[in-house]
Amino acid sequence: MRSGILAAEPAIRLEVFFGVLVLMALWERVAPRRPQTVSRLVRWPNNLGIVIVDTVAVRLLFPLAGVGMALYAAERGWGLLNLLGWPVWIAVPLSVLLLDLTIYAQHVAFHRVPALWRLHRMHHADLGFDVTTGVRFHPLEIVLSMIIKLAAVVLLGVPALGLLIFEVLLNASSLFNHGNGRLPATIDRMLRRIVVTPEMHRVHHSILRPETDSNFGFNLPWWDHLFGTYRAQPAAGHDGMTIGLPQFRDPRELRLDRMLLQPFRNNP
Repeated sequence: MRSGILAAEPAIRLEVFFGVLVLMALWERVAPRRPQTVSRLVRWPNNLGIVIVDTVAVRLLFPLAGVGMALYAAERGWGLLNLLGWPVWIAVPLSVLLLDLTIYAQHVAFHRVPALWRLHRMHHADLGFDVTTGVRFHPLEIVLSMIIKLAAVVLLGVPALGLLIFEVLLNASSLFNHGNGRLPATIDRMLRRIVVTPEMHRVHHSILRPETDSNFGFNLPWWDHLFGTYRAQPAAGHDGMTIGLPQFRDPRELRLDRMLLQPFRNNP
């Protein structure tokens, strides 16, 4: 079973990624939430190109990725959940919850530590907000995030199945909550009680720094409420808010080469 999870992990993640990407792209086409100020023909090839760079970097540096580390830790009894020996039906959902809290804390740190913000700001420098923004992360941030995740897997003793479920949920939710699809207000109010919706996460991509430093959750909205980082709506409203960062307004900054060099450049 363990080797089966390890072998199936890349295919499962890839299938879910492309499935959700296509569904979100169709939703954005049929019922867009906001008009896009920059053409998809400019943004999409570069945003999706960074996914290829990120994937190659992770597979080269971490060939077995998180699932392999989870299996390795389980064989040696490392980590809290492995030491406790709780049944799968408790350990798996608890590990998903704890990993989500870890990602929330990591996201807050990437905003508040200047050196980490230099890596993360590329995600916020997109001049549009749609499903491809959800995959727009600098490879150095992805590598550092993987190191943090591997450390959490070992310390918490995350089961391989729990990690696989979390990874699939994280990828799918990042595509969903960056979507530019229109949700009826009543449905959004209900959904954001249990998941981060596009209406909630869009506030996080506001050009105003107090709004940028809010709504850090990716999967679950509860951490923002618990730690006081939740903001219900942007000050200018969703139709009036400006997406992006004040220092990166030139559309040329959306090019893949400039995205990769962005952490090493001073503000233009």
